[in-house]
Amino acid sequence: MSTFLWSADELDLDAYLARIGYEGPVRPDLATLRAVHRAHVAAIPFENLEVILGRPVLLDLKSLQDKMVAQRRGGYCYEQNSLLAAALERIGFSVTGLGARVRMRADRMRPVTHMALRVEADGEAWLCDVGFGGEGLVEPLRLADGEQAVQGAWTYSLAHEGDGVHVLRMLGPEGWTDVYAFGPEQRFPVDYGQMNYYTSTHPDSPFVSRAIVQQTGPDVRRALVGPVLVVTRPDGPAEQRVVTEAELPEVLQSEFGIGLGPEDEETLARVYRSRT
Repeated sequence: MSTFLWSADELDLDAYLARIGYEGPVRPDLATLRAVHRAHVAAIPFENLEVILGRPVLLDLKSLQDKMVAQRRGGYCYEQNSLLAAALERIGFSVTGLGARVRMRADRMRPVTHMALRVEADGEAWLCDVGFGGEGLVEPLRLADGEQAVQGAWTYSLAHEGDGVHVLRMLGPEGWTDVYAFGPEQRFPVDYGQMNYYTSTHPDSPFVSRAIVQQTGPDVRRALVGPVLVVTRPDGPAEQRVVTEAELPEVLQSEFGIGLGPEDEETLARVYRSRT
């Protein structure tokens, strides 16, 4: 029986590092953690296309590697952070799963449906999250009350609300915005299986009704939500335009590096027509 919580013994670490374009040292220290996190965010986009294409979202490591490494696709939080957890565990880091309530653009309390990670490096705990999408972290954030960090053009902070609850916050043009709140409880791969089922099937989930593809860079964020492509930079208003059905495959490739086969393109176009 494997002693790896995140199935790190099944990971092709060299293939993963090649996928994210990382060529630096591989050791369990903060410099490596930062560099791997940053490279992963830059290389692998957030996307829910499996749900829209009518396929189950699989979280076993073989499926994660096949999709995000071999096929060079993206994924959403459970997929991306599970893959990162396996890679970090394989390198030698101590990795703990976390569960979070998303607060961004929420007008009521939401259930715990987001996956994030707590990683130990250089004697401190760090919040790691490569799977939030457009407003997500670029690099790890030190898990300390009042922590604030500039990551590229974006500024994040960590607030403490008592009872062990922390809130990830992001600084925008109108001030600080809550991104998500999480407690200290450890979450396990089996927990994310239940969350994933809700997120990918429940009619109240935002991921079942429209395609969502996002990517955060150090100085630009791109988001395709339904038919609308939004490009955000810190020094000006967001640019947005409607993407036509004919443009969709090219936009997925050019803006997010996602290439689909002809059958998937046809299915996605059919769904796109029915929901726009």
